[in-house]
Amino acid sequence: MPRKRAMTSEKARAVRQQGHDDAKEFARLIGLSDDYQNDPKAKKDVVDANGDAHSVKSGTGYWQIFLYGESRFEDDSAFRAMNGIGQIMLECIRAIPSKHEYDSNKMVCKQKIAEYMKQLLDKLQERYRLEAFLEKSIFEGSQVSYLTVKHNDTFHIFWHKDVINVLLDNLTIANSGAREGLIPCQKVLFKLNGKNCGEIEMRNGEAHHHREMKFRLHKKLIVALLLDKIKDSKPYNSSASVIAYGEAIKKFIK
Repeated sequence: MPRKRAMTSEKARAVRQQGHDDAKEFARLIGLSDDYQNDPKAKKDVVDANGDAHSVKSGTGYWQIFLYGESRFEDDSAFRAMNGIGQIMLECIRAIPSKHEYDSNKMVCKQKIAEYMKQLLDKLQERYRLEAFLEKSIFEGSQVSYLTVKHNDTFHIFWHKDVINVLLDNLTIANSGAREGLIPCQKVLFKLNGKNCGEIEMRNGEAHHHREMKFRLHKKLIVALLLDKIKDSKPYNSSASVIAYGEAIKKFIK
């Protein structure tokens, strides 16, 4: 992946607003009023008439699946119970001290992070652990039923189990390499046919330092994969502005 520039606060606000607008549009298209239920912190962007939650994604670059600090991994029982995964992420965060100490000991901190990222990769090599991690991260542990993606002005609805199975069957994971003069294994990468389509890493900022863990996925590659692997589809309405796929056909279109 090319080196990323930190998102400005103005751009971040615009991205959040666009996400909110897209969720409202989807809610309207499936017959909900403007005061539809939602809980974005729990990834429940829209709760449909069946009472099922949708995580609504759009954008053109990467989806931020989570951006969590130390307290999240301390307090969330699901991460704590995930066979050591939550604890490793917590140790990654704790490997970074205050900004002053970090600036004085960058290489030492990065070496510590590399060791934890190697441990994290080892944990995620087991399919059942990777499944639990993806289920928790993307769907808040099955509290969210659907991944609903706005793509080419159409909302595509995927059942959460279908999404997880496609990712498990087609993605491989590896630690990152190193650019010249830098320390390898700073990330866990998700790869599709040799292309990087996601990553777990410590958040980096150009102006200041952050002690947060980030997980993101590449929209274009993930959507293309889901559309390729989940063949069955059915429009929800006559305009075909909403389409359900796979198990979502039976569960959403009732």
